[in-house]
Amino acid sequence: MPGVATSSRHSAAERREDVLDAAIVEFAAGGLEGTSTEDIARRAGISQPYLFRLFGTKRELFKATAARCLRETLEMFQRAAEGKRGEEALQAMGEAYKNELILGDRARLRAQMQTYAACDDPEISQLVRDGYGDLVAYVQRVSGLPAERVARFFATGMLLNVLASMHAVENPDPWSQQLLEGSGKTE
Repeated sequence: MPGVATSSRHSAAERREDVLDAAIVEFAAGGLEGTSTEDIARRAGISQPYLFRLFGTKRELFKATAARCLRETLEMFQRAAEGKRGEEALQAMGEAYKNELILGDRARLRAQMQTYAACDDPEISQLVRDGYGDLVAYVQRVSGLPAERVARFFATGMLLNVLASMHAVENPDPWSQQLLEGSGKTE
């Protein structure tokens, strides 16, 4: 009927994705303990009771957010390394990680750091360990490189996470520039 406003109804799965998008931003800023479900619900455009219907508890929402971040990192690695092996695959995954996460999406970087900080919770720790293990297994499989090289790849990624958290990648100090050059991650 012309002139009648219609509302766009989303499925529960679509709403879950909207809530996860909002939760990444909010958890990135406040972590598990410092983030309110009211703020997440507001950002997602839903009521707080509906948020709890979708996820049960704030902790379950945090776990779903952490699992999604880890899964998206794995998918990023897979896209970047498609058709590549060895050092070429590592190089492509490292560049994608740097461009998409370190330099590209500050909320996802901060959410990732908050996920590590929440690992005092045994369930969150296990979820993060399993997801990180999937990343390591994929990198080992696709690169075929020795354990020392794979470890250096992940160590460089963690160094970049820390430097980016301090804004020392885009605005390096002499000491951080030295670390960036040593890691091979300067522009």
